[in-house]
Amino acid sequence: METNVFDRIEKKYLITKEQKRNLLKVLKNHMDKDKYFKSEVYNLYFDTDNYDLIIQSIDQPTFKEKLRARSYGGYDRVFLEIKTKIRMKRSNPGFKRRVMINKKDFEELVAKKTTMLELAARSIETEDDLQIAKEVDYLIKTFDLKPKILVMYHRESYQGEDKLRITFDEKLKYRDNNLRLSKSKSDKIYFEDERNIIMEIKAQGVLPLWLAKAMSANKTYPEQFSKVGKIFEKIRKEQNV
Repeated sequence: METNVFDRIEKKYLITKEQKRNLLKVLKNHMDKDKYFKSEVYNLYFDTDNYDLIIQSIDQPTFKEKLRARSYGGYDRVFLEIKTKIRMKRSNPGFKRRVMINKKDFEELVAKKTTMLELAARSIETEDDLQIAKEVDYLIKTFDLKPKILVMYHRESYQGEDKLRITFDEKLKYRDNNLRLSKSKSDKIYFEDERNIIMEIKAQGVLPLWLAKAMSANKTYPEQFSKVGKIFEKIRKEQNV
């Protein structure tokens, strides 16, 4: 069982391949490739049958919370993550609490053959394990959450000083059926235009000056973009066609 708690500021940008190339020329002078530089990410979002959590998130409330399972291609690990975000005037700080289990245990959890608390009890490492497990069980039971939307993409990750982290997510795909943490012939491509790369900056405080200058020179500006929120809206449009 592995637990992590994160407290950070996150900013997202929709950019083109050319903007990415320009930014990388500067970025590579200040940051290093992450230990897991290239990865294939699978995010499985839990929600109610009416998608209450996603709809609430789209409405940009002051406080929002979501539950997802994250897995990486080629690894037998699943992170159960509770993501919380608070809207403030100058920033939107986010908090992420997560606990790790293997894929077999995750399948048992989804099939309701076990609970997160029971899984945590098998390999307790810290008190945080039990606390986060209790929170996951509470959310699933209280709101009757189920896996609803699977989001997939290829990620490149860079890390710098003061816990600065920049990621580039490409080839965004999704599906709302056959919700296993693997590829499927029913996967659908999300983007249809040239701004098809999601750059995300995670920092503990203000952005370094070199990065702010590079962003300005490259005409790269932050915007609201929730992968699962945008995909949910697209799924709804497809269903209404």
